[in-house]
Amino acid sequence: MKKLKTALAAFSKKTISLSELETITKSFFQTYEEFSQTLLTFEQENILTMVQSKGRTTRIPSLAFQYRINKNLIVKDYHLELQHYRRILHTSINLDEYYRKDPSLWHQDLPYLLKIHEYVTTYGFPAEAVPAPERSFELVEDEKWIVEKGGKEVLECIGLYERLKIIPVSEPLMFAINPIKLDEQDQYHLIVENKTTYQGLLPAIKDTVFSTLIYGSGKTVVKSIEQFSMQYPINANHHFFYFGDIDYEGISIWHSLNKRQPAQPAIRFYQHCLEKRPAEGKAYQRPQKEALEHFLPFFPRHEQAQIQLLLEKGLYHPQETLKTRELQQIWRETDWIS
Repeated sequence: MKKLKTALAAFSKKTISLSELETITKSFFQTYEEFSQTLLTFEQENILTMVQSKGRTTRIPSLAFQYRINKNLIVKDYHLELQHYRRILHTSINLDEYYRKDPSLWHQDLPYLLKIHEYVTTYGFPAEAVPAPERSFELVEDEKWIVEKGGKEVLECIGLYERLKIIPVSEPLMFAINPIKLDEQDQYHLIVENKTTYQGLLPAIKDTVFSTLIYGSGKTVVKSIEQFSMQYPINANHHFFYFGDIDYEGISIWHSLNKRQPAQPAIRFYQHCLEKRPAEGKAYQRPQKEALEHFLPFFPRHEQAQIQLLLEKGLYHPQETLKTRELQQIWRETDWIS
């Protein structure tokens, strides 16, 4: 019954047909009798309500051809279950986020939460940091869980990622340092998506207010930015800027990075790109609505409209549209601090 409730809670529509129920429960029940008795029990509990206009089968016991799912009742049971485990699990395990999540995620994570509970109860919290695969194996006996199987998100959800002292395992962050700026209290860091842009800007770094120039290597930076504080252990107020391609993919990379490490789009570079003739060839890219909604407000309205129209036509601006001399001039002469 619990599995079926979880499946019903995750079902995308408010009504469900009998054939859809048969499909999602084919691994839950061995016989028609088990299946039908469970559905009839759900009818009695008002979890499933018959859609009268669709009628019922002639098979015995008879089931409705279509049901309305009363998800409020399922959520009520789900919340009671959360309260039960709140009393059982170690007090450091915070379940608040699960009240806002789909019950299916809770049941997916629960076996891991029980193992984390056992670990913390037995050993307490570690005093030394170790790489993610090592800690992952200690916690759930699966060295890939934290990095590759969603374990990091689970630990963040319950508020224990930092307390478990995990060293992230990702590609090292690649960057150049401006030695002139190492002692500044406010430090600025420019992340660029592509290698050509990185190489073009590098000779000008000492002529700018920036402490580092970071090579993002496309999507790689979304993970490797985790290494920044360990590779650059300088106590200062760090401010990040990002410059990538003006296409759905480039904007999506910025958005993913910005959720991990706030990074303002390096507007002046983008604006100079918009003055160039756009390139063709990105019509295959899928629109990234959420990323675009967060990216566009950094620009004046007329440039927002220009970017939207550009993307809708399948056009784009690669970073390489700006030549080396132009890149360096923009970097040197822009007032990045104001």
